[in-house]
Amino acid sequence: MLIRAFQPQDTDGIMRIWNSCVEAGEVLYYPLKEDYFKRKFLSGEGRSPENLLVAEKDGRITGFIQGVAPESFRGGSPGCAYLTVLMTDREHRRQGTAKALLEALCRRMVLLGADRMQISNWNPVQLDWRIPGTPGHDHNNMPGADFGCEGYWFLERAGFEVRYREVSMYRALSGYQLPEEVKALRGRLLEQGIYTGPYDPKLDCDYDLLCDHVQSEYWRDVLRTEIRALKTGLPNEDERMWADGTPPRGPRTLLTAVHDGRIVAFTGPVDLQKSGRGWFTGICTDPGYEKRGIATVLFNLLMEAFVREGAAFATLFTGMDNHAQKIYLAAGLRPVREFRLMSLALKGDRADA
Repeated sequence: MLIRAFQPQDTDGIMRIWNSCVEAGEVLYYPLKEDYFKRKFLSGEGRSPENLLVAEKDGRITGFIQGVAPESFRGGSPGCAYLTVLMTDREHRRQGTAKALLEALCRRMVLLGADRMQISNWNPVQLDWRIPGTPGHDHNNMPGADFGCEGYWFLERAGFEVRYREVSMYRALSGYQLPEEVKALRGRLLEQGIYTGPYDPKLDCDYDLLCDHVQSEYWRDVLRTEIRALKTGLPNEDERMWADGTPPRGPRTLLTAVHDGRIVAFTGPVDLQKSGRGWFTGICTDPGYEKRGIATVLFNLLMEAFVREGAAFATLFTGMDNHAQKIYLAAGLRPVREFRLMSLALKGDRADA
């Protein structure tokens, strides 16, 4: 068995393995097509053909693995590499193929400065997957290793440790209407001087205090970017927001809770993927404004906005122990899959594997 870097003539072999795993129901991914393969694995930020390795035996591709090197993309962390995918064909399993591929990728990542390898949603190579039990409804990224996949147990045996557990949640939006109790709650908030709804950029509200309180530069960047787009009337051109190829359509609705000239909570931006999925970044509330029902109102307003945009369904992932699950469950979302953020140390013996 030979482990080597990808060559263009390996494409058919990789697609054969990938699609046989999909057809057998072993993974949740969509069938692989050549243009998608090239876009996801060979070109773009964080991608490098040298980090796509194949296993070859008797002239036949028997497996492949792809990873992302540390700091090879915006936001990349020093020393942190990512494992994107590892597949072998059924005929060559339990023969050391997967182990050899992983060890080869580990060695390469150590040479590129990695001291750890993660499986997480921070990987810039985001692979679409199908929600089980739906008519092809999708999610745009796996937030970790799929706990329902046979290959998960190989990762544990290989030394990957669980750092965080995520659950993906889903609901079809057909027939969704804003509940009467949410309307009443929104009215009570307004009586307290807390407006909930689409953000008006003319208000020029402060959002830095919210971001300081939750200690998140990520949310600060989201708010800055989306509010700037609302003020200018121009679309957000950030390519990370358009991973499925949907062209920018203009500034997106941002749902906020505003009190005394401050944004104290928000969700959104409201967006629609080509698949019909309602897309948003997340939901955030200032700790000083929790337990008032603000997040419940905003999340249901988000579902209502998705319906107006023409979305057929909504998906999200959240921590297994996140109390916000209660809000999502009350809005009709249901858990569909568990994922685990995993990490593998690459120092010492692992670096010499």
